[in-house]
Amino acid sequence: MADPAPSPAAVRAAVALQPLVDAARRIVFFGGAGVSTESGIPDFRGQDGLYRQTYRWPPEVILSRDFCSRHPEEFFRFHRARMVHLEARPNAAHRRLAQWEQAGKLTAVITQNIDGLHQAAGSQTVHELHGSVWRNHCRDCGRSHPLARVLATDGVPRCDCGQVIEPDVVLYQDPLDPAVWAAAAQALAAADLLIIGGTSLSVYPAANLIDYFPGDQLVVVNRDGAGAGLRRQPSLVITEPIAQTFAALDGPELDGPDLDDPPLDDPPLDDRLAIDQSCSRIGRDPG
Repeated sequence: MADPAPSPAAVRAAVALQPLVDAARRIVFFGGAGVSTESGIPDFRGQDGLYRQTYRWPPEVILSRDFCSRHPEEFFRFHRARMVHLEARPNAAHRRLAQWEQAGKLTAVITQNIDGLHQAAGSQTVHELHGSVWRNHCRDCGRSHPLARVLATDGVPRCDCGQVIEPDVVLYQDPLDPAVWAAAAQALAAADLLIIGGTSLSVYPAANLIDYFPGDQLVVVNRDGAGAGLRRQPSLVITEPIAQTFAALDGPELDGPDLDDPPLDDPPLDDRLAIDQSCSRIGRDPG
């Protein structure tokens, strides 16, 4: 999926953002579903989002721990049919963040997404608050399994021990991983520029992490603006598409990903699928 050329408005937004990026030495990026929509993955509330479609059960029920345990067949049917996006590839926002990390300007990406697109773009320090679909484990023995094992089955994927293989994602009713939370909080506490992208901060407790950022330079790049979840005044709010805005920033040309190279620590590319939905412990819709 090719990135569209930046619009004049996105170029103007990039001009406003550029001085803050240039002055920063420890950028942290906090992202949500809107980062991946420009890679072709629908969010929850967009025109093609899950919340605008009709299912036997609401998506927030299907994507809950109770439902996964009680109705695994329906859970995995939904998982395969609605959460797998074969063609998704990193966009200009993913690639720009990876470039900043390689240049020593960005210290961490904190993401609510589970699609692995940041790693596919080359980012290495990625704190996945809601886990990753690329990691799967046996509910009983804990053995790890590749995503291909889950997708190759028609019904409930099972380990060699006979128990259910589950994706390592945070479903509704699940707590967040305390180690991931601590690492993300530490990165925010040391940052001198925080960029919040593609999220209205409506997912808790993840949105509470923003309180760990002590700095003055806070930028929001989100189509719906800052959102009610942000409890402080941002330095800059950009409502243009994030991929177009980041593509217009100064820096090396943003070539597309080398599709012969898999994401770091992930299965081979021919097994790659991109999946994006964020689930939190509290029943708030991701964004």
